[in-house]
Amino acid sequence: MKALSTQDLVLCGLFAALMVIGANLSPFLMIGSVPITIQLLFAILAGAVLGSRKGTLAMLVYMFVGLIGAPVFAQFKGGPVQLLSPTFGFVLSFVAVSYVSGKLVGDSQIIKQKHYFTAGFLSILCNYIIGTNWMYLALILWAEAPKGFNYSMAWGWMLAYLPLDLAVTAFSFFLVPKLKHALRRTHNLKTDM
Repeated sequence: MKALSTQDLVLCGLFAALMVIGANLSPFLMIGSVPITIQLLFAILAGAVLGSRKGTLAMLVYMFVGLIGAPVFAQFKGGPVQLLSPTFGFVLSFVAVSYVSGKLVGDSQIIKQKHYFTAGFLSILCNYIIGTNWMYLALILWAEAPKGFNYSMAWGWMLAYLPLDLAVTAFSFFLVPKLKHALRRTHNLKTDM
């Protein structure tokens, strides 16, 4: 396994920082018990731009910084108690999202349009399956569920996010080629000097 360069570490830190920004652009807007964020955008970009290994590392850094107490999660929350939060599954899902988008787009030398669509669809699917199931179990088992809460209601809440998540995913794959090109140019400039 190749060691990470200083540039790789800086880029991982940058994407971890972007996750903090994406978590708290609108810190108190919520649907059900889920805050509205644009973290899915940055999780997809981390994998697609940095590749599966570095993108996943960036998401793990974000998650662990939050778990040790920094207020980096949505609504400026942090600490190990967040493991019990109904929305922590979405934080976990960003690791999977970054890995999937990295495998399908970021690690590929030849990027085809179908890779973008597949990566986008699977990224949203990972985010929703992990996050929604965690939320459902948390609300049923240890958190206080709203009256009449059931599995269908949990998924119903997620339908409200779908248009935003589809738009964010489409936008992310508009950005990917531009960001990858910029990184290649920067890297070539540094190695040519």
